[in-house]
Amino acid sequence: MSTVEDIRALKAKLKNRQRLLGIDPGTKTIGLALSDFTLVIATPMETIRRKKFTTDIIRLKEIVEQHNVGGFVIGLPINMDGSEGPRCQSVRAFVRNLGQHFDIPMAFWDERLSTASVERTLIDADVSRAKRAQVIDKMAASYILQGALDAIRY
Repeated sequence: MSTVEDIRALKAKLKNRQRLLGIDPGTKTIGLALSDFTLVIATPMETIRRKKFTTDIIRLKEIVEQHNVGGFVIGLPINMDGSEGPRCQSVRAFVRNLGQHFDIPMAFWDERLSTASVERTLIDADVSRAKRAQVIDKMAASYILQGALDAIRY
């Protein structure tokens, strides 16, 4: 069973050359991003179209094994005033369920404005609405993971 850690404690638990997986859990999709081995750069990876939790877990297990993932950084959708609403409760439930299937540490990362920031970047880059819809979740996961990586680097 996994434990939820502070981001610095999560880094300390990683073994040599292990990566972090950024997760942006939504109701319809799960955006994923992967760190490099040096824990400096987050790269958008893929978007899982949510079906059943067990199907999602199978894909996550494949990724963990294939990419030597040693920890998860999960976006927590805290309200602008710092409070936690129903979406946070949903993410915490997701993490509790995730913890029953993985024995690796996890950390929450405040994802306020992540999707809005990524959306603005894509609009500024003149990416079409259809293309934005295809990449927004994995880009948001990358934004979340990069924030965590920046925090543990300094």
